Amino acid sequence: MAQEKKYEDIHFVDSTRPVWNYSLFTGEDIDNFQNGTNYRLYELFGSREITVLGKTGYYFAVWAPNATWVSVTGNFNHWNTQSHPLYVRLDNSGIWEGFIPHMCKGEVYKYHIHGFRGRKMDKGDPYANFWERRPDTASITWDLGFHWNDGQWMKERAAHNSTKAPYSVYEVHLASWMRPDANDEERYNTYDFFRERLVNYVNEMGFTHVELMPVTEHPFDGSWGYQGTGYFAPTSRYGDPQGFMALVDAFHQAGIGVILDWVPSHFPYDAHGLFMFDGTHTYEYADMRKGFHPDWNSYIFNYKRGEVKSFLISSARFWLDKFHIDGLRVDAVSSMLKLNYSREEGEWEPNEHGGDGNLEAIAFIKDLNETIYRDFPDTQTIAEEATDWPGVSRPTYMDGLGFGMKWMMGWMHDTLDYFKLDPIERQYHQNKFTFSMMYYYDENFMLPLSHDEVVHGKSPMLYKMPGDDWQKFANLRALYGYMFTHPGGKLLFMGNEFGANTEWNYKSELPWFLLKYESHRGLKDCVRDLNFLLRNEPALYENQFNANGFEWIDLSHRPECVLVYRRKGKDPANDLLVIMNLTPVVRRDWKLYANGKESWKEVFNTDLAKYGGTGDVYNPEILTSLVDKKENRYEINIHLPPLGCIVLK
Repeated sequence: MAQEKKYEDIHFVDSTRPVWNYSLFTGEDIDNFQNGTNYRLYELFGSREITVLGKTGYYFAVWAPNATWVSVTGNFNHWNTQSHPLYVRLDNSGIWEGFIPHMCKGEVYKYHIHGFRGRKMDKGDPYANFWERRPDTASITWDLGFHWNDGQWMKERAAHNSTKAPYSVYEVHLASWMRPDANDEERYNTYDFFRERLVNYVNEMGFTHVELMPVTEHPFDGSWGYQGTGYFAPTSRYGDPQGFMALVDAFHQAGIGVILDWVPSHFPYDAHGLFMFDGTHTYEYADMRKGFHPDWNSYIFNYKRGEVKSFLISSARFWLDKFHIDGLRVDAVSSMLKLNYSREEGEWEPNEHGGDGNLEAIAFIKDLNETIYRDFPDTQTIAEEATDWPGVSRPTYMDGLGFGMKWMMGWMHDTLDYFKLDPIERQYHQNKFTFSMMYYYDENFMLPLSHDEVVHGKSPMLYKMPGDDWQKFANLRALYGYMFTHPGGKLLFMGNEFGANTEWNYKSELPWFLLKYESHRGLKDCVRDLNFLLRNEPALYENQFNANGFEWIDLSHRPECVLVYRRKGKDPANDLLVIMNLTPVVRRDWKLYANGKESWKEVFNTDLAKYGGTGDVYNPEILTSLVDKKENRYEINIHLPPLGCIVLK
């Protein structure tokens, strides 16, 4: 719908020119933009359909403070760089704007910029909502009109996204989840396809949330989306913005939350993107000790600049506001916090206090989280942060960074190190298994087994496990049993759930053919049932981020590699006992001791035949006997399957 403006709102219009001098900005908008506090820039910048003096067309606005000339060029004017110049505001804001009457939705365009020292360049629109499909690089005039049908979800999602709710995330790279042709990286399925297939799959598997690796527009498939050019546009690889909206809508109608991977840490040097936008360092730091990322050959946002801060926080709000996104997983937070990240001595400059923290990035992150939780309190922000930086998921009023959760990278490394060991060696490394609970309460942790663990020679999850094929599957089922019964949120990368036998390859698709084999189907069923166990047992989530939810019961059997812990919810009647037997030895009539409950039943067992286990070590009846009446302490007699995890209630 074209936006109507009253005549008195129009600053100046000369209808004889191809571009009319027209503005949507107020003085307050400009002040907030420059101060880093305008977080609704997606309603001002970019291209948008409006009506001026009875003429419908598109208004354009772009920030290019060092430019001497900016024009709109595209198919509509045969890419003439001189015919449709924009007007620069006279308030030193660096904003160029104007209205082009009769311009239609679906026109491709770029900004032709004469920049610093006479450099000439053609840039895509940083605020565009739609881009050409790569390798083409122009922006497209569009609108974001859509009829949402997720009202019930939006009304109730605070409960779904709460830290006191089950939180199990399926991490997906859309292009390689499933392709029209598994061997053709140039072909993609559509948002409509994923609405039909992916939503049903995630729902069937019992995950509470899906996390999409970056769908913001990006030029290079090999970046997996982490080097973006369109911070306000879903990628056109799979369709138009409304197609992505329909996908989110379908997830919500299925009761599944949607988390987006969002990257405010760096961006690529592609000619049509943000780098050297007006011929000089507009979005990035000019000092390459701060402005260049050596790991990813990319450029780092200038968090000190108010206009850049407004741009980034507006991007975050945009996805939550216009696309109903339920959370943002913020990528590479460690690289933002540390001035010396991946830099040797002499390659970085300390901050004003002599430390290695990037004070501007820290302030930006705090403002980002404060803004999101103020405006969208029923969502979550999740930090990928791999250091011991304190208070990542603590509120800013407690001197934290303000995230809702943090990836527990230490748990991931220690757990994989432990499970990679030959079972006979595990007795000497029990601390790898137990250490996570020593620091667990420092943060609100999410346990990640992400895409990063199954690429670059690290091997797929299945082949990290020791032993023959049966033991590999048994170990992996036990690992997942441990993961889903450990406190915290869970994240599992696609393919991990059924035991992909190759590393993830973004050019191909998951090896779905493996599901014709019983062992892979069984693993998938095990993960599905773990998801529903998590959702159905309050002891696994009600106290998942506080000390009331976990208790070690038995750590004294190192030689046998048997470990026992208790998960506790608000009602003691819902308590669970988790027993891990991490050697391939069956242990019958194993005795353990726990207080409080006389009667137990087995509610989960990774060794069931339907999961590919032996199927003959289980506990249809569990014998208990009172051994200490004063302490209400019972001896529990159970059978432990080999390389297994069982859960008692």
